[in-house]
Amino acid sequence: MEFTLKKMNTYLMFKLPSAFICGVKLKELDSEKAVVSVQHKWLNQNPFNSMYFAVQSMAAELSTGAIVIKKIKESGREISMLVTNHQGAFTKKATGLIKFTCKDGALIDEALKRTVETGDGQKITMKSIGIDENGDQVSVYEFEWSVKLKSK
Repeated sequence: MEFTLKKMNTYLMFKLPSAFICGVKLKELDSEKAVVSVQHKWLNQNPFNSMYFAVQSMAAELSTGAIVIKKIKESGREISMLVTNHQGAFTKKATGLIKFTCKDGALIDEALKRTVETGDGQKITMKSIGIDENGDQVSVYEFEWSVKLKSK
């Protein structure tokens, strides 16, 4: 099955409707990198007229998770994935168009290889950085993903 941006964004609409409603969109995806965008607007703002942290978290998580999903699909194996921990830091008020980028695709390859070879679950930590339209960092997240073979 071919993995496309359109399929992923359709998946988002049905499986993560709150992210879809808030305007989270996958814009780029390859084996090494994913870019997710979200536009600050009334629906996703906080009382301080900036983007609510939970919306930033959804976009950042998708930038890491999309790569994991892509690589699991490409492996042809039955592998489960789950966020087991995350951290976020906010460095600037998030307004306008924010793009979250994760460049940790290589980390997933090794974790998937180890879980297939050993049958043991593996954990990887992936980083996503949120940048505004001026090129300023607004937030940075780290998501710990657990991957393991599904039980038969």
